[in-house]
Amino acid sequence: MSSEKKTESRDELVLEEDEEEERGNWSNKLDFILSCLGFAVGLGNVWRFPYLCYRNGGAVFLIPYILFLLLAGLPLFFMELVIGQYSSLGPVAAFAQLCPIFKGVGIGMVIVSGITCTYYNMIIAWTIFYTVASFQKTLPWSHCDFARSTPDCYNHEEAAACQETSGSIWYKRVCYNQSMAAEYGITASLAGNATKVIPSQEYFNKFVLDMTDGIEDMGGQRWQLVLCLLAAWLLVFVCLVKGVKSSGKVVYFTALFPYVVLTILLIRGATLEGAKEGIKFYMIPDFKKLGEAAVWGDAAKQIFYSLGPAWGGLITLASYNKFKNNCYRDALIVSVGNCGTSIFAGFAIFSILGFMAHELNVPVGEVVDSGPGLAFVAYPEAITRLPISPLWSFLFFFMIITLGLDSQFTMMETVTTAILDHFVKLRKYKSWVILGTCTLWFLLGLTMTGRGGVYVLTLIDNYAAGWSLMILALIECIIVSWLYDAPNVISIRTKRFGNNVYEMLDRLPVPFFLWQIMWKFVTPVVLIFILFFTWIKYTPLTYGTYEYPGWANGLGWLMALTSVMVVPVMAVITVVTKPATTTIWQLFLPTPEYVPAATLKESRQTALTTHSPKQAPVMPVSYSNLAGPGYYNQDKPPAYSNVIKDAESHM
Repeated sequence: MSSEKKTESRDELVLEEDEEEERGNWSNKLDFILSCLGFAVGLGNVWRFPYLCYRNGGAVFLIPYILFLLLAGLPLFFMELVIGQYSSLGPVAAFAQLCPIFKGVGIGMVIVSGITCTYYNMIIAWTIFYTVASFQKTLPWSHCDFARSTPDCYNHEEAAACQETSGSIWYKRVCYNQSMAAEYGITASLAGNATKVIPSQEYFNKFVLDMTDGIEDMGGQRWQLVLCLLAAWLLVFVCLVKGVKSSGKVVYFTALFPYVVLTILLIRGATLEGAKEGIKFYMIPDFKKLGEAAVWGDAAKQIFYSLGPAWGGLITLASYNKFKNNCYRDALIVSVGNCGTSIFAGFAIFSILGFMAHELNVPVGEVVDSGPGLAFVAYPEAITRLPISPLWSFLFFFMIITLGLDSQFTMMETVTTAILDHFVKLRKYKSWVILGTCTLWFLLGLTMTGRGGVYVLTLIDNYAAGWSLMILALIECIIVSWLYDAPNVISIRTKRFGNNVYEMLDRLPVPFFLWQIMWKFVTPVVLIFILFFTWIKYTPLTYGTYEYPGWANGLGWLMALTSVMVVPVMAVITVVTKPATTTIWQLFLPTPEYVPAATLKESRQTALTTHSPKQAPVMPVSYSNLAGPGYYNQDKPPAYSNVIKDAESHM
């Protein structure tokens, strides 16, 4: 009995030492859950998921969507939380210790997040522009009387008022009576076939962006967008400057406020005429769609992009957890919450789109769009038709800001954490590091505040976080489920990784062998499917009717390759610069520093300087991670021997 108490007290001491004073920890468990939820629930839940449901058979789209959640999304999500929480490191440092030859995977993740940060905050800047514009008695995009509007701008209400007069024709923003129409040769047929652009689209393209004709002409800077981008980066800096202690509190508002607005929009939308048709359009299943490969490809890509594996953000967030946090529970809560949010948002959005279709007297499918076209054209147009439209506009765009900021916080935290984990001495100057990083990214974002900036944004959005993420996730699966468990690679059981889970949770999720099968076989196959589907369906980039030139698409491919090519480049550098006493085989195995607590890592580093590589010092850490057969076969230390024994009995 006394020996058991002694062991327990020793374990408790180890756990106390696990807390990272220099890096910081989440104040409580809810901070982490809400931060993960805020990272996973982003703009795509509002402007992409409803569109994919419409395009792929309505409610039937949920079948492949949920299936891919279980087969790929959730396993990757859980895996990354385990890596981050166990190592207390960001993705770069974690993979450098987990599998030194593949340290480039962590760097690739940071590159993807870093590139995405540049355009993601630009979208937030657009949203700030619209939020400020909402503080007017009449929304400026509800009519055509704004600067740079063209004769093609078509105001439905003005046209209807004109046509109430017998014989009058509305053409190019002018109401022609019978005599004027005859004088200028204006006929009903000519007016009916004329190009018509709704005010919200004209406002976005001509006033907010003042677009040029293509990426070849970048035009001048839009000072309004420069100020909005500056405000967006100031928001990010203020929320991150105190580390996870400050950002963890901000997410209480930014992660929960969107649910309040979506609920209000759903209640209001359900009371509007035509809402029923919109919801029917969203939910009525078309089971024939299940036979189309495109449906499965869209579902796989959406669940992958929505949950956010391989961005490095999940590893970063989990790295600030306390060692005994239940990351398995968190993975289930966030994954289910993310999917539920997408479905819930669909009801709110399609009720309003149904109303809009009724007002315009067109099918619901003709007012459905994806991406910026939905957020900055269709939604604003629908809002103008609501009573007290400035209030609804403010609520909607403020919700978009909070959705975007959560994801932006995590991606920027991924970048700064990578810097501070590599240059440990800079941790005492963390505020200055964050300020410098935000300033640099603001300057990079100026490429998108010009009149041709939307073409740059679309290029980055399409290429930076596309198929390269699939490759990084696939390599990550191979590292964890095959290389990390190298001495037991023939078995389906990931013993080392299972031991890590057991040490943190004091149990293994039941049935754990299913998770092991997912990580080793099923999830990699799903990722390969998504990867090949993406390549097969590839077409050169377009924006509306504009086709990007070949050099721009080439630049996009180069951007995508950057985050992938860093993996083999770093592998070669690691082999070339390895110590003479280290074999190439050992570079595939975890280093002795890959252990739970920062203080224990320092102790092991000190101990290794006084022992030869074959003399494994007896330390109170798990021997499931020691690098190389020479370490792996040593006797297990007393403090964790019960952990290893119990873990193996469950596997």
